[in-house]
Amino acid sequence: MSTNNAPESSQPPAAAANGVYKPRYIDIGINLTDPVYTGKYHGTQRHPNDLSGVLQRAKEAGCQKLIVTGSDLAESRKAIELAKAHPSMIFTTVGVHPCSCQQFTKTPTSGSVFLAQLKALALAAKESGQCVAFGEIGLDYDRLELCPKDIQLEYFAKQLAIAVEVDLPLFLHSRAAHEDFIRLLKEREHGLQKRGVVHSFTGTKTEMLELVEMGWDIGVNGCSLKTEMNCLVVKDIPLERLQLETDGPWCEMRASHAGTVHLESYKEEKEVKWVKKEKWVEGAAIKGRNEPFTIGKVAWVVAGIKGVDTKVVAEAAWRNSVRMFGLGEMAEEP
Repeated sequence: MSTNNAPESSQPPAAAANGVYKPRYIDIGINLTDPVYTGKYHGTQRHPNDLSGVLQRAKEAGCQKLIVTGSDLAESRKAIELAKAHPSMIFTTVGVHPCSCQQFTKTPTSGSVFLAQLKALALAAKESGQCVAFGEIGLDYDRLELCPKDIQLEYFAKQLAIAVEVDLPLFLHSRAAHEDFIRLLKEREHGLQKRGVVHSFTGTKTEMLELVEMGWDIGVNGCSLKTEMNCLVVKDIPLERLQLETDGPWCEMRASHAGTVHLESYKEEKEVKWVKKEKWVEGAAIKGRNEPFTIGKVAWVVAGIKGVDTKVVAEAAWRNSVRMFGLGEMAEEP
């Protein structure tokens, strides 16, 4: 049976022997099925599979739980297999990303059969405890070359209909499409009682506040901290609606990002060596490939922007993610 509604345990914030707070994190958006985590780049094997090292670095950084994004039917199946291989640490979403929605029209089977397969996969993985959210679904008008608007709209609506039946929180994507995005969410609002999170948020303050007012959480990663405007939006996200993610292997924090001014005093508990993929060595992270262990930087920057201690941000995000997704943890009283 699913552990989402029957949590196994509740762990208090970890503390070192000297009583110093040790942060704990849940990376709610990580694309671990991407081939780069097995050493393959653009179809070429450049170094050995180092997924085990990626997971070990996450644990050492306090990133205790990972939700692997399902971006289409095939990737959702891969994510479920990862979750089965790493129970209690890895969970997954199931859905089709807006930029991949042409798969509904190009597969040998009809769109309705494809949708039925997606629904069946989500329900089965929910029952067995791997799938904790339906998604990544939504709209992306910045990349219409990958999927036309009419197809995105049609299959966002149809996946929302499935989401009502699957009855899981949603993992949502919205880029330059807020008006249509909100309209379609409102049409299904009463059937989406578990709400969900709009991940990798880069919208305006007005858009963020409208989503929060409707009961949706906001996911923040490096892409949410690029510009001064982004940072002003993050400053106003209510702590009770904030969730943290890396969206690796993308969305890393870069020196050019406005938010990095807050990283001047940031120090990793364990210094991680970064190398180019051509010079990979055991235990090293790959330059240009974002990993879950970097979620601490996101929390640090968000805390700096909000003017609060990192513990406040980390614990708020932890509670929010556990409240929404379960992940084998007992939700804590506020």
